[in-house]
Amino acid sequence: MPPESSSHTTNPPKQVIRISPLAYLGCAFLLFAVSFPIFGWPAAFGWLVIAPIVAVAWVARVRTTVTSDGIEVRRLFGGRSLAWSEITGFRFPRRGWARATLADGGEVTLPVVTFDRLPDIAEASGGRITDPYAADAATEEAAHHTATEPDGEHPAKDRPATDGE
Repeated sequence: MPPESSSHTTNPPKQVIRISPLAYLGCAFLLFAVSFPIFGWPAAFGWLVIAPIVAVAWVARVRTTVTSDGIEVRRLFGGRSLAWSEITGFRFPRRGWARATLADGGEVTLPVVTFDRLPDIAEASGGRITDPYAADAATEEAAHHTATEPDGEHPAKDRPATDGE
């Protein structure tokens, strides 16, 4: 359950996850590649100019936005808003983008979201999603503190054995 908001708590930042702007460089290379057949025979291959245009539109439009209210998914054609109450979990397949599992049993693909973006999503979700990296670090920190004595010394079992003890 997320913490209750008050006048003293700040709203978590909105997290927009989109395709890297370097992808526009790939779109420029695609335009360069299709220019040879287009200039060679414009009547037959003129339609190829559509491919780089669609690629630029895809890079500009596709994104996933995470807020404290929910997730907004934008695709090349269309999009969808999901409230946190509709989402029961996330699935991260080996290949491809993450998928949100819905309460009605369906799934929605979250464009550009991969497992390494989970800390950002956890922060923007306002506590609705736990960050596995932070949980692992907290577990290691707790284990480290229990392995040391209160004065900061390591227990005798971790000290090298000597004849004097």
